[in-house]
Amino acid sequence: MRTALAHLLVRFAELQAMGGLTSITGERDVLPGGGPQKVGVAFADLMTGMYAAVAILAALSHRQRSGEGQYIDMALLDVQVATMANMNLNYLVSGKTPKRQGNAHANIASYQVFAAKDGQMVLGIDNGGQLRKFCEVAHCASWATDPRFATNAARVTHHDTLIPLIQQVLNKRTIKQWIGPLSRAGVPCGPINHQVVHRGMRADLAHPLAGTVPTVANLIKMSGSPIHYHGAPPTLSQRNKSVLSSVCGLDQEEIARLRNARVI
Repeated sequence: MRTALAHLLVRFAELQAMGGLTSITGERDVLPGGGPQKVGVAFADLMTGMYAAVAILAALSHRQRSGEGQYIDMALLDVQVATMANMNLNYLVSGKTPKRQGNAHANIASYQVFAAKDGQMVLGIDNGGQLRKFCEVAHCASWATDPRFATNAARVTHHDTLIPLIQQVLNKRTIKQWIGPLSRAGVPCGPINHQVVHRGMRADLAHPLAGTVPTVANLIKMSGSPIHYHGAPPTLSQRNKSVLSSVCGLDQEEIARLRNARVI
């Protein structure tokens, strides 16, 4: 089991590297800790499943209209490349290889992690209007009329000037003291959470061996057909018999033969 898990972890890291995600993840080389980093979860695997579901639905719709089925070709590498989003276009329109930005945004200033008086938070100033609102809350109105910060392009150009100024101001208040006023003013911001307790994303389900087990709830919330949970994921081979008989059409004798042959 440990060997299989190790192989999976290697594959995750390898796929992220091959698809370019590792090259744009991590702190800038000129700063301490700079260098490529893998993302903390198997991003390409998860997104390939999501895209596969969309492809299956599209194929079913095509079959319903035409009566023809088709083969779906999904590759982890393709998905990894496709989900590089704005980084793809940055390269395609400029010919320049995207570089690591750490917690900063490659196309927007200022959109990154900052330190408040008692911890870290994210601040997202996407446009001039949001900058003006931030300046009102932060009592630094002169920034809003400074030509170096008048447009996003100017703010990106003068990123190394603007960021220290914002950081100096944010150091003066706690996260809570910032989040409330900034949110009311319409400036995107938020704390960096280690746990999430809202939105019902934890589900404790009945388990035949453990009593109950905690799981992550389904993120899809539908008003007309809400999702119901009937139990925890099955134990190993728990549903072999029902699946082989109802889905595969095997009779009890054939299922018994497969079990005796240790196929199942």
